[in-house]
Amino acid sequence: MDVRQLEYFLAVVDNGGFNRAAGALFMAQPSLSQAIRTLEKDLGTSLFHRTGRRVVLTEAGKALIGPARQAVRSLEVARESVSAAQGLRTGRIAIASMPSPAIEPLSSMIQDFAQRYPGVDVVLRDAPVPGTVIEMVRSGITELGLLSAWELPTAPEVDLHPVGRQKLVLVAPAGGPFEPGPPLPRERLAGQRLIAGEDGTAMRRLVEEIRASGVDMSITVETDHRVAILSLVLKGVGVAILAEAWRPLALRAGAVVRELDPPGRLHLALVSRKGWLSPVAEEFLTMAKTKGPAARTTADR
Repeated sequence: MDVRQLEYFLAVVDNGGFNRAAGALFMAQPSLSQAIRTLEKDLGTSLFHRTGRRVVLTEAGKALIGPARQAVRSLEVARESVSAAQGLRTGRIAIASMPSPAIEPLSSMIQDFAQRYPGVDVVLRDAPVPGTVIEMVRSGITELGLLSAWELPTAPEVDLHPVGRQKLVLVAPAGGPFEPGPPLPRERLAGQRLIAGEDGTAMRRLVEEIRASGVDMSITVETDHRVAILSLVLKGVGVAILAEAWRPLALRAGAVVRELDPPGRLHLALVSRKGWLSPVAEEFLTMAKTKGPAARTTADR
C-alpha cells in the first residue's frame, strides 16, 4: 500500500464513482480501476461493490475512509512543512463553509491571505449546516471550516475559534410591504409570506421563534438552496430573514433590508482539527483570528 493508492481510493469516494474520479485525477479510468484492484489485493478485501457503473462502499471501504484521509493529510502536512521552512510560497488549503459566512467574513479572510501568500491555493467546500462543517473538518475532507450558528455547538473532536457575530435581517422586495427604515418590530411580520431556509439553520430558527411568539407568518417556500433566496425575494415571492452578510448584495440588487427589533444574532467560528495543522492552515487561522474583529458586521456596533 502507498499513499497514492489511498488518494485514488478517496477520489472514487468523493467523486461518487470511477469515471468522475478519473476525470478529477486526470488519468485513464482503466488505470484507476487497476490501482484500486491492487489496493484491494494488498488489503485482502473488496472496498467497493461494483454494480454496472455504480459503486457502493463495502464495510471495509467505509472503515478505510478515516485512516486514508489521515494518511494522505499527514503526507501533505509533511510536504508543506518542508516547503514552509523556506518561506510560505506555495501550498494548498481546503476550507468548508456555510453559504452566508462564505460571503462575509470568509471572503475578507481569503482576500487578506491571498494578498500575503499569492502562491497558495485555496479550495472552498460547501457545507449547508454547522454539523456538516464540523464533520468535514473532523474527517479530514478539509483542514479548516467556518460556521455560523444561533449558539456555538459543542464539538469535542475539533477546535472552535470564535471570530465575531452577525445580525439576522429582513430582506424584502422593492415596492413591497416594507420601506427602508429603522429596526422593524417583529410583530410587523404578521401576515407575511416567508421564504425560509432548511431546519438546522439559524435563520430558520429565528423564523420559528417569531412564529412561536404568536406572529402569524406562513412559509411559502422552504429551500436548502441558500443562493436562491435573494432571487425569490426580488421576484416578489415573499420576504426572507437572512444573515447580514447578504446586506450589500441585497441592497445592490434593489431589495429593502431592515434590521429586526429585537434583533437575532449569529455566532461565527472557525473550525480546525485537533492536534497539528499544516503551516498553511496555521497561518490562515492566525491571520483570520487577528483580522476577525475588523471583518465583523454591525452586530457589535
